[in-house]
Amino acid sequence: MRRFQPIRLAFALCMITTAVNLQAPLYDALAARSGAGVGATTVAFACYVVGILPVLLGFNGLADRVGRKTLIMAALMLCLAATSLTLAVPGLVALGVARFMMGISTAMTSAVAPAYMLALFAGKDSRTPANWVTASTALGFGLGAAVTSVFVLHTPSLTPPSLWLYLGAAALALLLVLTLKDDSPRQAGAEMLRLPDYPPGAFGYALSILLAWATVGLVIAILPSTLTRHGLSGWAGFATFGVCSCGVLFQPWARKLAPQMSTQVGLVILPLAYALIAWGALQGDLVAVLLGTVAASSACYGFIYLGGLSGVLDLAKEHPSRASAGYFLMAYLGFSIPVITTGVLVDAFGHAAALGIFGLALLGGVAVTLGILQRGRIFSQRALQQREASK
Repeated sequence: MRRFQPIRLAFALCMITTAVNLQAPLYDALAARSGAGVGATTVAFACYVVGILPVLLGFNGLADRVGRKTLIMAALMLCLAATSLTLAVPGLVALGVARFMMGISTAMTSAVAPAYMLALFAGKDSRTPANWVTASTALGFGLGAAVTSVFVLHTPSLTPPSLWLYLGAAALALLLVLTLKDDSPRQAGAEMLRLPDYPPGAFGYALSILLAWATVGLVIAILPSTLTRHGLSGWAGFATFGVCSCGVLFQPWARKLAPQMSTQVGLVILPLAYALIAWGALQGDLVAVLLGTVAASSACYGFIYLGGLSGVLDLAKEHPSRASAGYFLMAYLGFSIPVITTGVLVDAFGHAAALGIFGLALLGGVAVTLGILQRGRIFSQRALQQREASK
């Protein structure tokens, strides 16, 4: 039965991330029911990040105290409670509270999943368990939204059957995790606070993931209201699936490139993909939107995500956990602040102007970041030459 343990953990990870965007196709309808605009919707959406950051920064050592399995089980229970809340009282306030709870669950999961999967594979090449974690979580982020869209397209509802199906699947995942093996040592005095750090040359990678995940957040939180103007809101979940999950298909190519080259390729793709998404949404061209989200996902969850994280870890030296925390801090800042700002602009100036302003900011950010990465490459080469000379 040991050989099935990685599969059970992967299923649990998929269920945790499936909960995150399960309600994404309902955002516009929930806002209409609550009498709120796009700005308020993006605030509820960003409550996810409010849940993530304290755990990511202040409780990174929790797994060393209570164990990995305990955190996975707690994350699943939070997801079950959050989904139940949106079923019981559908609305923006409940959505905000639910996303806060899901943020906590995601942060707890990200803190332990890679090491836990590695332990369950019992000494195999570290790339294999990393691939399982990446694939299962990326699939989950898009799966919930896609399943909800299937039901909403058939019968519009604020409480579609996908939410009830999720409760059953997540409960099954919880039962499967109960008997998972967890041999990780407990350290009662483990350090909890691990502040972020940006080693020399790493800030360009952090800016890259900020731009990438800002684009992902815009697709999830704002695109549904844009598609609603053309009667296409039911397809928003498929756009979320495209931008979150299809990046897995491009990760094998990303692994063949050096971290900086992979990140630069993603940065070149990103504004082009966004332009296709924005044009398609404003014109009501569903094919353009879906193709654009797949292209954006190749950058966001393929080239930039893997290249950037690998580059940061290469530069981290003796503080990899702090460097990773700095990288994900920028990622989740991108997932919230630019999205909220764009939502406010939609309410003030309309969709076309807001999406255009975001596009110009994205293009400028990409240009600046490419320059920073180039300077970082020069710095890394000099540091390598100095180390070689000192030997």
